[in-house]
Amino acid sequence: MNYQKAILITFLGNYLTNTVVAALIALIPASATPGMLTPQYISFVVLSALVVAGLAMWFGVRDLKAGAIFGVLGFVLALLVAFVSGVAGVLTQTGSLSQVLQVIPNFGPFLLSWSTLVLFGYWVIPSALIGWWNSRKASPVPAQM
Repeated sequence: MNYQKAILITFLGNYLTNTVVAALIALIPASATPGMLTPQYISFVVLSALVVAGLAMWFGVRDLKAGAIFGVLGFVLALLVAFVSGVAGVLTQTGSLSQVLQVIPNFGPFLLSWSTLVLFGYWVIPSALIGWWNSRKASPVPAQM
């Protein structure tokens, strides 16, 4: 598996889900009830999963293991980008390292939220399914007697 290529493609996927998919989903009217089971949130997860599946196909995952590795790389990269973006944003807005040190502990509750589990799901599940599907297509069919 070409890890450098996988990291670049998952970085592209993170950009696409966080900007393009989010912009498209913003066209859906907001729900009156707050929570995770709103039309916008469900649409975001479904469309993000489709984007990740397309990227996994483009990358060419060949089996379940490669698909799972690709998905985990995307998930970890998304968390790293969120962390670096948060720290850089606070540093840029305040210009104070002490403010950055006060914000870093807030990343822990973010990691323990349902959104992180959803992020893991829409990166790993579609990638693994594409790998599983590709391994089924590649395996020879046993001859019938």
